[in-house]
Amino acid sequence: MPVRFLRNASELADVSWETPLPVQVANAKPVPADTLLIATTTVDTTANRDLLGSTATELPTLDGCMQYRKLVWFYFRAGADATNYRVLARATDQNGAPLGAGWQVLLEDALPGGANSWGRIEIPSASDGYYDQYRIEVRRTAGDSNYSLTSKIVGVR
Repeated sequence: MPVRFLRNASELADVSWETPLPVQVANAKPVPADTLLIATTTVDTTANRDLLGSTATELPTLDGCMQYRKLVWFYFRAGADATNYRVLARATDQNGAPLGAGWQVLLEDALPGGANSWGRIEIPSASDGYYDQYRIEVRRTAGDSNYSLTSKIVGVR
């Protein structure tokens, strides 16, 4: 017996390669997302180290992010030592120069999860972003074992 679906109010259609089964979620709009960064970082006690391994505090981890209302940071922790993270943001002028000195702190907290665990952090957590540059820093705050942190950051429009 063939599989059929209601094509319109009065017509049944057989499912085939030419007429696949339509799939639609009510009131759903597609959300475009782009992968912005994939990186593996050695987490240690070095202050101000970002996901790219840079300790130069004026350099962004991500640049050109103004079209994204939110970033989603997925990560995998290989170690359980206590780790803090900071997410910083700033706007730039049309030439890419920061509008002011320093960064705005968006998030600052302990990195959730233990050894061999996955995590997800939304940036910003409660409102829309649209910042031009972000800096994401990680630092081990307890324990004596450095570990790898693998990150993927996706921008959502």
